[in-house]
This record gives sequence, structure tokens and C-alpha cells, in this order.
Amino acid sequence: MSFEELLEQVGGFGPFQLRNVALLALPRVLLPLHFLLPIFLAAVPAHRCALPGAPANFSHQDAWLEAYIPREPDGTLSSCLRFAYPQALPNTTLGEERQSRGELEDEPATVPCSQGWEYDHSEFSSTTATEWDLVCEQKGLNRAASTFFFAGVLVGAMAFGYLSDRFGRRRLLLVAYVSTLVLGLASAASVSYVMFAITRTLTGSALAGFTIIVMPLELEWLDVEHRTVAGVLSSTFWTGGVMLLALVGYLIRDWRWLLLAVTLPCAPGILSLWWVPESARWLLTQGRVKEAHRYLLHCARLNGRPVCEDSLSQEAVSKVAAEERVVRRPSYLDLFRTPRLRHISLCCVVVWFGVNFSYYGLSLDVSGLGLNVYQTQLLFGAVELPFKLLVYLSVRHAGRRLTQAGTLLGTALALGTRLLVTSDMKSWSTVLAVMGKGFSEAAFTTVYLFTSELYPTVLSPGLTEENGLLATRTGPAHSSAPGNAHGTQ
Repeated sequence: MSFEELLEQVGGFGPFQLRNVALLALPRVLLPLHFLLPIFLAAVPAHRCALPGAPANFSHQDAWLEAYIPREPDGTLSSCLRFAYPQALPNTTLGEERQSRGELEDEPATVPCSQGWEYDHSEFSSTTATEWDLVCEQKGLNRAASTFFFAGVLVGAMAFGYLSDRFGRRRLLLVAYVSTLVLGLASAASVSYVMFAITRTLTGSALAGFTIIVMPLELEWLDVEHRTVAGVLSSTFWTGGVMLLALVGYLIRDWRWLLLAVTLPCAPGILSLWWVPESARWLLTQGRVKEAHRYLLHCARLNGRPVCEDSLSQEAVSKVAAEERVVRRPSYLDLFRTPRLRHISLCCVVVWFGVNFSYYGLSLDVSGLGLNVYQTQLLFGAVELPFKLLVYLSVRHAGRRLTQAGTLLGTALALGTRLLVTSDMKSWSTVLAVMGKGFSEAAFTTVYLFTSELYPTVLSPGLTEENGLLATRTGPAHSSAPGNAHGTQ
């Protein structure tokens, strides 16, 4: 008897599996709240040099500001420079004073902002950019924080992939929850940019546990027939998190409180693990037959399946465990060990690069659409829902490869056409950006399913949209068998 046959006896898709999906919905919602958080956390509001005696109202750009701050070629006041000396004002004697100092009138000297900056707080009361003046010459540090975060996700993905196969999915999910909670609180309490960058990098590593563990913890309890529909259904929680971020960002304008708000839900998540079952398949690969038998009986009871004592006896489960055990633990090198696997792996790298580049390029740049940042974030999240339904219908009728090619082509056409649209056609630019976002999300949903089905069972990758990486899980207990396995957001 194989594990799939054993799972069929206790029910491969029923109340037990639906409850499992519901219990694991929280980490799916939390992931976009953290991964797309830089849209609000590191936003750079309008700013200019701090000036002694400047008007209290930032928007009061009168002749007084004209005397101290130069204008850019587009007519806006400079954000990073000020005049070395005040310039002449109409109907004043300032021009005479400047002439007495021998200053040239044609090319007034400018200097950097030596006394800090004044920020427009109408949209954001506080961000990391305003907290530590990460603007102008220091703007690279503001962007680097996101780079550090995703580097942490990369390292964490590889670590959690290995550790979850060795010590169990449920135990490592607890580690991910606790680590994310502690490090998120530390990030919100950061007293310096260095502390913030370090804690956010470590938070990314902890969040990688969600991306790697949640999918196999769900799929290893699902039969092959229902993995596609369950995968698409559960991936909508990611979209829910994208839209929820727009609401949370709108209600909370201070970066510390915003970071605290998206971190604290880890506390009820820790409590929910009491009801999350360990993967029976992983338990069998480890020879823990009694625990697997107990979970299987619980699954059968919740699904209302009457099971025969002989077919689901501990001896019968032990025989399945003997079939599930593997002699050698696979490694990352197995992805390139044979010509066929090398071909698949290299092609997947190219596809994943294109998918990630388009999705995150749009998701993390919500400017230039004629909408404010909150409206754009909500719109980008809402457009994902119909495209997920499109993917589900397309993969069932047109197949994975045509769906993958079509969604990537749709993304390229939408974004490529947008480059040709002139600046005065704002509405068309917005429509094309939204269409590109929808197609890029469809490509992401498809690539999970397609990639996992290209590999043998023990090498099926745990692929995650959240970290934008090909985080390949190589543990022996992964159950994404070829056929209908679906990755998850």
C-alpha cells in the first residue's frame, strides 16, 4: 500500500484538510504584509533643506523659499540643495546687500543641506527615510534595507528547507512564528539604522520559514486530485494580505506602529499551532509510526470515513512507512546531476527570473499611476483575484506550458506597451500597469504548479512567490508528486 492509497482511505480532501488550510491562512496573509511593507515603511515624502526661520507650513512655497532653495528643471523646489547665500527678492534691498558682498548674479552657488531636512507629513507621519534622513546622498541606504531583507529570505529559505525535513514541519513553523514575532518587535524598537537593517534581515530569514513550510504542510495531507484547486484557493490569502496592507497602511501612518501592527498577529498564530497536524508522510519517513497512525485516525474521524481496523492498523501503517523511507537524502546537487535535470533547472531559473522581476518590479513601485499609494496598492491586490481564476481554468483546459507562456507574454505586452504611452495619457498608463500586474500574478501562480511537476517527487521544489527565489526543498518527505501538485503563495 502506498501513502496515496492510505490517504484515500482516511479522506484526501474533506473537513480535516479544509481546517488545515484555514489554520495555515494566517502566515499566507502575513507574508505580503512584510514583503511589500517597504512601500509604506520606507516611503520618501516630499522634502527640502531645513532652513532657520522657515515657515511652519511645508506647502507654503512663497518668495521666501525662492530666496533660499533653487528650482529643478521641472520647476519644483530642490530636495537636496540650498543656495549658499539668500537670493534677491522682488521689492527688497537684498539684491543690494548681495552686490556689496561681491556675489555673482548669473550662477548662484548651491550647497548640500547641512542642517537636515523638512518633510511633508501630510501622507506619512513617519517613515524610515524621515527617521534617519535616508534621502539625497543617503537614499541608497533606504533602498538597501529591502535588499538586506530579501537576502535574509534567501538564506532562511535554504535553512528552513533543510531543517523542516530533518526536524519536522510543525516544529519549524513554531520557530518561524516565534522568530518573526521577536525580530519584528526588535525592528519596531530600532534606535539606529544599523539595528533596523540587521533585525529586518533576520526577520526575512524567519519569514522564509512560512514560505517553505506552509505549502508541504498542506499538500502532504491532500490527495493528488485536489491539490490544484486547493493551491489556487489558498493562494488567495496572499492576495488578501496585499489588499489588507493598503488598509493597514492607510490607518497607521507611523512606521514603528505599522511594523508592530503586521508583527503582532504572530502571537495568535503561535496558539493556532496547537491544532495544526504534523505531516503524516514526514512522520512515516522518520519511522514515527505511532504518531502518524494517530493523525491518520484523527483525519478519518473528521472526514467521516469509516476505516477498517486491518487496513489502518499500526502494522499496515508500518508497511507504508517502509515504502516511504529513502536510503539517501537528496541534495541540491541532484538538480544538476543528469542532463535532463540540468535542462529543467536552467530553464526554471530563467522563467523564475522573469516572473519575479516583473511581479516585484510592479508591486514595489506604486508611483506614476495617477492614484495615491493606498489606492494603487488596493487596486494591485484586487486585480489578482480574477487572474487567479483565469489560471485555474486555463491550466485545466490549455495545460501548464501554454498557460505559463501566455501569462508571461501578456505581462511583456502590457508593460512593453506602457513604455510607449506618452506622459499625458495617464489613464492608459494605469490600465496597462494593472493588466501587467494581473498577468504577472497569473504567471507566478502558474510557475508554482508547473515547476513542481517537472521534478521527481523527492526533488519537487517548494517554490515561494513571497521571497522571489527558487528555494528548492530537497527533503525526502515532500509530497508534490507529478500530476496536480500546486505551489502556494
